[in-house]
Amino acid sequence: MGTPDFAVPCLQSLLATQHQVAAVYTQPDRPVGRGREPAASPVKRLAIASGIEVVQPVSLRDAPAIEKLAGFKPDVIIVAAYGLILPQAALDLPGHGVLNVHPSLLPRHRGASPIPGAILEGDPVTGVSIMLMDAGMDTGPVLAQETALVAAEDNALTLGTKLAAMAAGMLPDALDGWVRGELKAVPQDASKATCSRLISKEDGEIDWRLPAVVLWRRVRAFYPWPGCYTRWQGKLLKIVEAAPIPQPRLVGGQPGSVIPLDPGSPGGLVGVNTGEGVLGLLRLHMEGKKEAGAAEFVRGHRGFIGSQLLLR
Repeated sequence: MGTPDFAVPCLQSLLATQHQVAAVYTQPDRPVGRGREPAASPVKRLAIASGIEVVQPVSLRDAPAIEKLAGFKPDVIIVAAYGLILPQAALDLPGHGVLNVHPSLLPRHRGASPIPGAILEGDPVTGVSIMLMDAGMDTGPVLAQETALVAAEDNALTLGTKLAAMAAGMLPDALDGWVRGELKAVPQDASKATCSRLISKEDGEIDWRLPAVVLWRRVRAFYPWPGCYTRWQGKLLKIVEAAPIPQPRLVGGQPGSVIPLDPGSPGGLVGVNTGEGVLGLLRLHMEGKKEAGAAEFVRGHRGFIGSQLLLR
């Protein structure tokens, strides 16, 4: 059971084993792009290419959905970023339970957005946990964990790719070890739990009154979606890549004011005053235009330096 790109390597790793993947459950097709045409999830595309039956219920809470699932007679269910809640009736079906692949070091960053959550909190390390699911939100006992560094240049896309590969490498051994009775399910320490909430498009709107380091983390955590954005000359301006500058805000410089930076600055050629420090802008994407590096953007928008961006 999985939906986005993160889950694809896990399915690939299972297909490479001796286990029989009886079915793949994934979210219903969603409209995408300007034409809003329904598109299959990455997991569905792999399942179809592999000749595996695909099931796309809107919910697993009703009796027909449970009966359909029971018809596959699963020995174990693997969940990786599926996106639907499994009721107790589904958790009780497989003899070896339901294993969930979660991209954090549980009990830290339970919930919907563990990868952006690690970046937003400035965690130096994160990782992957494979746990036995129970009725709670990522509260079940852990079977296996591995850690990964969060690099300063990591965004949600690059960190997610890293953790997806790690998860795929862990899953076959964890599954086999659990089925053979060689792994112990270790309860989580609930006193150390944190929760990552579901991210919305509105979260990407930049409040220039926040510290530069906080905005830098948000730019990384919200890439590629929803992106960090502000407005300039009435148009949406996305900050694709940025860097905090270790210098105080310019005297008299209001948050949101665009300033030139010293040549050779780690933040590039142009920055924005924030509530604390300066955020250097490295790559930008103006509405209706192509993405550009800061130097190219400034050449094409000569009134940018010295202008004032909306505070929020």
